[in-house]
Amino acid sequence: MLPLAEAERQLRTLPGVLDVRIVPSETGAVDEVHVVTTMEVSPKSTVRNVETMLKASLRMSVDHRKISVATSNEKQREREEPKQNVSAAPVTAPAPVTPPVTAPMTAPRLFFEDVEIQRSRAKGVTVRVTLRKGDQSFAGECEGPESPRSRAELAARGALLAIAQTERGASGFVVEGCKVVEAFDREFMFVGISVRVGRENALLTGSCEIKDSPETASVLAVLDATNRWVSRI
Repeated sequence: MLPLAEAERQLRTLPGVLDVRIVPSETGAVDEVHVVTTMEVSPKSTVRNVETMLKASLRMSVDHRKISVATSNEKQREREEPKQNVSAAPVTAPAPVTPPVTAPMTAPRLFFEDVEIQRSRAKGVTVRVTLRKGDQSFAGECEGPESPRSRAELAARGALLAIAQTERGASGFVVEGCKVVEAFDREFMFVGISVRVGRENALLTGSCEIKDSPETASVLAVLDATNRWVSRI
């Protein structure tokens, strides 16, 4: 759940890799990894290399089933083309090339980057959440009493403070509460966020499976609740 551009850059340095694209989920985690390689490295070896690189260098654990590999003989074609004999023929001017029509760029989304927890006897616990949008990082920090529930709520509030730095109108978000819910033999963090709409309050909800820590799941649940709403602001 680190910046995906950096992950793609590092994966392109692996042997035989021609191109990489990482598809994120709505919460900022890795959903799919697509890799194009030469025929010099087997797809199975490439999958292992991608798993190892993400885990060792970037601390990203990605299931091998999410990694797809396509092989290309691009280098072979480059070696074969010079061997072709071109007979003398009248040279014709190339046809004008029409530039492709590109879709308008959309605003970059917010992604989770880090959550830090610091404890002290005087302040109790301080939770600092860092989110990334494009090439910029935004941090929100909250402090409060020490308890598992309070840490999750402080992480949610810190995430909202970071979001408010990037989006106009997001300063009105308020954390209603965080709750751990058990379902399907797993634990999920459920977050409720209220926002003012006209004269009434609307309730936004988000959830995330707890894998790393409750605080991380709380931040991802906040992004799950607010990403669609923020895109409308």
